[in-house]
Amino acid sequence: MQNATPRTCDVLVIGGGPAGAAIGTLLARRGWHTVVLEKDRHPRFHIGESLLPLSLPYFEQLGVREELDRIGLRKYAAEFHSMDHGKHVAFQFGDAIDKSYPYAYEVRRSEFDQLLLGNCAAQGAEVHEGCRVDGVEYADDAIAAVGAVDGEGGRQRWTARFYVDATGRDTLLADRLGVKEANPRHRSAALYGHFQGAERWTGRDEGNISIYWFDHGWFWMIPLRDGTMSVGAVCRPEYLKSRAVPVEQFFRDTIARCPGVAARLQNASPVGGVTATGNYSYQSRRMTGRNFILVGDAYAFIDPVFSSGVHLALNSAFLGAEAVDGLLKDPASAPARLARFERSVRRGLKTFSWFIYRVTTPAIRDLFMHPRNAFRMREGVISLLAGDIFRDTPLMLPLFAFRWVYRINSLWMRWRGVATPPGPALAEGGR
Repeated sequence: MQNATPRTCDVLVIGGGPAGAAIGTLLARRGWHTVVLEKDRHPRFHIGESLLPLSLPYFEQLGVREELDRIGLRKYAAEFHSMDHGKHVAFQFGDAIDKSYPYAYEVRRSEFDQLLLGNCAAQGAEVHEGCRVDGVEYADDAIAAVGAVDGEGGRQRWTARFYVDATGRDTLLADRLGVKEANPRHRSAALYGHFQGAERWTGRDEGNISIYWFDHGWFWMIPLRDGTMSVGAVCRPEYLKSRAVPVEQFFRDTIARCPGVAARLQNASPVGGVTATGNYSYQSRRMTGRNFILVGDAYAFIDPVFSSGVHLALNSAFLGAEAVDGLLKDPASAPARLARFERSVRRGLKTFSWFIYRVTTPAIRDLFMHPRNAFRMREGVISLLAGDIFRDTPLMLPLFAFRWVYRINSLWMRWRGVATPPGPALAEGGR
């Protein structure tokens, strides 16, 4: 890091996506000199446009709820469509165990991320866009300094009391430390793009996210406020590797494999290109160090089927802010605070993971198409879909009952010889 301008702060946040913007906002509010380094300049494209109802309290605390209502399309339900059953079921968020949060939002991530980062700067954080971190000095399980290049090519060397990796799928520290690994329980790849002119629902159902199962995995259809439809297919990497035509044609061929999606896109036109990504699901073997934490996708990403990415990122940012604020005030408490932070984040990932690993299995499809509310199972599943997994909502019995019904249903289907389709989720072997 020769010829670099020395800079210093209390907390250096690397990455200005939802997790970085949220933790930057919270720590700046508490009086810490907080700096956020973001490699891009907003607005910029990002996938992951569907939010969850239980993210709304986070937005209220960040102070962006009213602006979010202006840029977002309200989403009252998550729909699951099954070709095998010839029907779909809409899970209304207002039917969850806690009825207080009956909707979420569909958002353009360019607008949403810019809103959060702008709010972060307005709340007192020092935000540098177009500033790419390209070096980390690391020793004794701690970061000594971070090197960066600003938009004009100037070099900087940042030192801080504490560091937050919020680099999302760039996974800066996990890669540098060699602790990132493909998720051994869930292998997936994705194709996605945007369309104009897709068939949309009307009235209250306009903002519903639609999930369509097909032979190689599942599709999402996310309507945005400006009339655009975000469409993506999540499947096994082997299916993506079988591609022998240009990616745009391969995506069209994949859409044709799912009649429900194809019907809604028959009069639609693509907007922009198609993106293909492999190694979709990963996790780091660690989340903390002596003076750093990983938040959001910088630590792990499983699958977008339950729209959990932004919600888990925000949750880890809020938990991380509590931990960092506390340990900066009381350095001796750092080990306990970091351990508590890690336990809480892992708990959320584990709860979502059990369902994600099994979402393409015949047993799950059948249960979703024939929802039962014995032991409040249906309400419990809707609460999970709403992201209500970090509060004291009584979910334990409903989800425990659902898992046992799933096991019985799965054994019954195996006995009948019902095969599991080659989708991205593994049939068994979850946490």
